[in-house]
Amino acid sequence: MIVVSSRPAVSAGIALLALAAMSACTTSEREPPAPAPAPARVAVAPPAAPSVTGPVLNPDGTCSQAAPGSAGAIETGIGECDLVRLKGKAPTDVLVGEGRSGREVQVLYSEPGAKELYFFVNGRLDRIVKS
Repeated sequence: MIVVSSRPAVSAGIALLALAAMSACTTSEREPPAPAPAPARVAVAPPAAPSVTGPVLNPDGTCSQAAPGSAGAIETGIGECDLVRLKGKAPTDVLVGEGRSGREVQVLYSEPGAKELYFFVNGRLDRIVKS
C-alpha cells in the first residue's frame, strides 16, 4: 500500500521504499531448476541370427538341395529334409517363416486318425506335437 503525503519529499521517499519492498517480494533467491539430463542412449546391436546349415524345406515340401540322409530316426535335432526322407512321403503342409530365434518351420503330416506337427528352429527339429 502506498501512502500519499502532502509533503512531496516524504511522498517520494515512501514510494521508493514501497517499490523496493514490492520488488523484494517478487524476486526469488532460488535459481531455476536445471533441466534433467537426457537419458544416455546405448546402441544395442541385434543378436546375430543363427545360421542354418544343410538342406532345408521349401514351402512346397521339397528339399532345397540333395540331403545326405544322416538321421536314422525321427528325434529332436534332425534336419528338415531328414524328416521328409524318414517319413517316406511329402508333408501335407509346410509353413516357413522368420521368428525371434531365426528360421522357423512347421511341418504337418495328416495321418489316419491323427495329425503330427513338427516344429523346426534354424533347420533342426525342436519338438513334435501329435493329436
